[in-house]
Amino acid sequence: MTDLRPFIAGLPKAELHVHHVGSASPRIVAELAARHPDSKVPTDPEALADYFTFTDFAHFIDVYLSVVDLVRTPEDVRLLTFEVARDMARQNIRYAELTVTPYSSTSRGIDERAFMAAIEDARKAAEAEFGTILRWCFDIPGEAGLVSAEETARLATTDALRPEGLVSFGLGGPEIGVPRPQFKPYFDRARAAGLRSVPHAGETTGPQTVWDAIHDLGAERIGHGTTSVQDPALLAHLAEHRIALEVCPTSNIATRAVATLDEHPIRRMVEAGVLVTVNSDDPPMFGTDLNNEYAVAARLLGLDERGVAALAKNAVEASFLDASGKAVIAAEIDAYTDGWLAR
Repeated sequence: MTDLRPFIAGLPKAELHVHHVGSASPRIVAELAARHPDSKVPTDPEALADYFTFTDFAHFIDVYLSVVDLVRTPEDVRLLTFEVARDMARQNIRYAELTVTPYSSTSRGIDERAFMAAIEDARKAAEAEFGTILRWCFDIPGEAGLVSAEETARLATTDALRPEGLVSFGLGGPEIGVPRPQFKPYFDRARAAGLRSVPHAGETTGPQTVWDAIHDLGAERIGHGTTSVQDPALLAHLAEHRIALEVCPTSNIATRAVATLDEHPIRRMVEAGVLVTVNSDDPPMFGTDLNNEYAVAARLLGLDERGVAALAKNAVEASFLDASGKAVIAAEIDAYTDGWLAR
């Protein structure tokens, strides 16, 4: 099979499921840890590889929250956001909807207005310097309960606070013991304020969680949706209504949601006609990046360059970018692919 990695490296891409803090590279995590030496997070980038080896999803959440605790000031927020954009630009990611959990910062004492100013300043600076367009998804950390849901909804829907780049409202964290329906009032408020619904569902629980996300939360995309393949009726519904799945293969292996890559259900999703997008989730924590996820998906799906380009255009289609912006990136993907194949 042709090595598609050189093609993928230059391919213009969009990413729809990638977490703000979870995208901090070892270099940035180590820098933040050095700023806050009371943390248990290693300051040696090489030691982070062992630290980011997870025994299960619960362990992943524990480690993730220890990194969240490193982001303590508006300056930390700005540094993290800008450097994440720099890493995205190196992969030729043209557009990304970055999942941000403001409650994790405001509950730790960061002023809410300063937080919003920090991410917006970084967003605008990154677009000017790198050409990468960032938009925000504010998500509820499910493990923090309804208090966090109320706070996230308030921050997302208060006109004086809501950042210009905010486009969607999500729900992350553990699924087991955190049923989706309880968050309906908060999603109703966010959707009434014009935000799009993108909850995690069906990652570590069964397909009923995905149904709940659709029926109760009005999901327009599903984060992961890995277990959707257990329910043919659900797959048919997702396909018919073009509810995209934000698939993160390496993440699913790292958190033990799926046993091995060869067992990953992405092929069954595609064969069912579901709009599948490929994403990196928390890339440095899982030892991956978006380019690698495309290479993994290409192998699992048996794709050539045109197939990989079509996968990239899925993410553009499923994004919440405006129509003209979508057209620009889709045209870039086509022009790049045509040029590559004409060599």
